[in-house]
Amino acid sequence: MLNQFFNPRSVAIVGASREPGKLGYKILQNVIEGGYTGAIYPVNPKSDEILGLKSYPDIASLPEAPELALLVIPAKFVCDVVRDCGEKGTKGIIVISAGFKEAGAEGKKREDELVAMVRKYNMRLVGPNCLGTIDCVNKLNPSFAFEMPLKGEIAFISQSGALGTAVLDWAMKEGIGFSKFFSVGNMADVSESDLIEALGDDPDTKVILVYSEGIKDGQRFIEVARRVTKKKPVIIVKSGVTTSGLKAVSSHTGSLAGSDRAFQAAFSQSGVIRASSVQELFDYALVFSSQPLLKGDAVAIVTNAGGPSVMAVDAIERMGLSLASIAPATK
Repeated sequence: MLNQFFNPRSVAIVGASREPGKLGYKILQNVIEGGYTGAIYPVNPKSDEILGLKSYPDIASLPEAPELALLVIPAKFVCDVVRDCGEKGTKGIIVISAGFKEAGAEGKKREDELVAMVRKYNMRLVGPNCLGTIDCVNKLNPSFAFEMPLKGEIAFISQSGALGTAVLDWAMKEGIGFSKFFSVGNMADVSESDLIEALGDDPDTKVILVYSEGIKDGQRFIEVARRVTKKKPVIIVKSGVTTSGLKAVSSHTGSLAGSDRAFQAAFSQSGVIRASSVQELFDYALVFSSQPLLKGDAVAIVTNAGGPSVMAVDAIERMGLSLASIAPATK
């Protein structure tokens, strides 16, 4: 499921550029320098060669159907190119471009057309209005992140491209590695639930992290999370919990965010761990990626002081866990 994003045989970058500083240049550079071994097709009608690769004027002229196509072109041209990709036989689309539902009524109409086009040709879409994706295991970096992250066992799904970039930069300095990274943007098609489900079966991922501004389909999220949290931790930091925050979320990715109590209830029902900040998100991730999952709910405390142990006992009970009974032989 979603293998066209995890490990595609070929990638086309529509809007690839010869000019350093442009997104189309940076994304193509990232794909090349990341170590991807599949076929790479720059698409730009004004260039014959970009970064040492033959460039093609359009999708139709490619020698094969790219399994994954990344679009970094003005929003008004996106639907036409997606149609060309569908007719060519492409399976996955990543739309970096902004100017869709987050931009108002006209953008919403354009996004509806985009989704209809994707479904017509049985493709899957990440975005629009996103940073891109990164697979550190298969060395595929179709994004405009500053550099390729280190390889690790943590998958990160972010609804904010800017936050995703900041986290990737911070993780590089801290020596924290990733298995997969997804900037989902507006989630017009592929949602956080789709990715959590796919990552639940990913042997390279030990922990799943999510930065969320709004859940696309609450019931599906709960159903997926219940299954996946039985196998590996799902940890979410949810923004937009205040009245002002909800308004900001709507203008950022066009998400419809419900009450914070509803999200907390959904997380509790599905076994999701909620983090209160990005720092806490990664504190949890580092623990779970380096330690085995707790079996049962009993916790033993080994301490050299009385006061802190009492505080620890209180904390255990508040978290819904229980204090372990120590066998005589263990004592």
